[in-house]
Amino acid sequence: MVLSGVEVAKHDNKESCWVVVHGKAYDVTEFLPEHPGGMKIILKYAGKDATAEFEPIHPPDTLDKYLDKSKHLGVVDMSTVSKVEEEEDPEEAERQKRIANKPLLSQCYNLLDFEAVAKNTMKRGAWGYYSSAADDEITLRENHDAFHRIWFRPKILVDVKEVDFSTTMLGTKVDAPFYVTATALGKLGHPEGEVVLTRAARKHNVIQMIPTLASCSFDEIMDAAEGDQVQWMQLYVNQDRAITERIVKHAEKRGCKGLFITVDAPQLGRREKDMRSKFTDQGSDVQSGQETDNSQGAARAISSFIDPSLSWKDIPWFQSITKMPIILKGVQRVEDVLKAVDAGVQGVVLSNHGGRQLEFAPSAVEVLAETMPVLRHLGLDSKIEVFVDGGVRRATDIVKALCLGAKGVGIGRPFLYAMSAYGQDGVDRAMALLKDEMEMNMRLIGCTSVDQLNPSLVDTRNLSAHVTPVPADNLSRKVYDSLATPAWKEPKAKL
Repeated sequence: MVLSGVEVAKHDNKESCWVVVHGKAYDVTEFLPEHPGGMKIILKYAGKDATAEFEPIHPPDTLDKYLDKSKHLGVVDMSTVSKVEEEEDPEEAERQKRIANKPLLSQCYNLLDFEAVAKNTMKRGAWGYYSSAADDEITLRENHDAFHRIWFRPKILVDVKEVDFSTTMLGTKVDAPFYVTATALGKLGHPEGEVVLTRAARKHNVIQMIPTLASCSFDEIMDAAEGDQVQWMQLYVNQDRAITERIVKHAEKRGCKGLFITVDAPQLGRREKDMRSKFTDQGSDVQSGQETDNSQGAARAISSFIDPSLSWKDIPWFQSITKMPIILKGVQRVEDVLKAVDAGVQGVVLSNHGGRQLEFAPSAVEVLAETMPVLRHLGLDSKIEVFVDGGVRRATDIVKALCLGAKGVGIGRPFLYAMSAYGQDGVDRAMALLKDEMEMNMRLIGCTSVDQLNPSLVDTRNLSAHVTPVPADNLSRKVYDSLATPAWKEPKAKL
């Protein structure tokens, strides 16, 4: 039986709350108090079509997976369903003008160009979520600035006519030494979400890491892959280990070639730009009538399931449920890299979560420079693959990391910005630009293959000297979105 919009509309309150998502009705009454984003946002769509609000935040199979089947009410005649009347938004009208007048894709020559366009054309809440970082965002900037304290020591008179920067990561041959690292909520930037990144990764033969908190479902992203395309999975560990086990085993069954367990997020950092967007979009009484913690903005609303009790003692359990290589993502000190070797995992990602977690966490490249000499001294450098992410905006950053011993470099936000600004073509161009930079820099440093990159080619003496002045990075400073006083706190002008 097909439900009518009239029937659905009767259930428009917290005593009986139905919503329509993708043409089907669901009874979410019992879920209202549990919704991490607050009751108010669901009630706004009670008795109506909630697809537009639901889709950018949740994979399409979320309700099928997590809402009891008895609450699945059936197909709805969408021609009879009421839509939420959105107020006219002058800000959105201005944004559409900026989109119409954005630069041509051919005018983008580096990753920061995409970031500048995205900042100017994305919705405020989406930009706030993508660009935000912890506290005063010092670590966010340090991730980028740290690379500027490393200088090259190039070789000359080397035959560099033929350059090959292909490499292997966890046994997979790739055409470039970078990969698409996991970033949440792809549909905030583009209606197709993460599958845009999947297609670009295929075209350029690089690996995509699938995020736990993707807007697309895991299976949608896997299905978008072609041929022998390799994908990894990033895992936030659920407090319910049965759910975690099901996710891991499904990923392995579908052909994922690596399990990247996030270990730096027992609690989400305070991402204040995201939090301010949340306040503006939903009002200060979003938690009205319940105890739901909404203090972390959009990020908190999608991640309350993460287990803060995750510890080293859980590693053997993961090794017992999967044969995929296990990589710990978010390692931030040498001692923990050595523990990872002892635990028998196959890799680590040196990362501070893009500066979104602990403020004043060290940059990945600084930890890398400290870690690799220790591993070499102990004869352990062949026992584990070391990856880095965070702050990478140029191929010079990638080359520096490879010289210091990284197996590969993860890039997240820049590809999101390229996707948000120009869609599929944007990500394609971003990857092509990086490859072009790689070829040029390999020639100029005097190397024709990745295995020739080594520590003698870089000068890291100033890397750990955080107070040492570095050349002003005007391009980055222009793009960086500094925290501003919210409009509602601005003092009123005196007459």
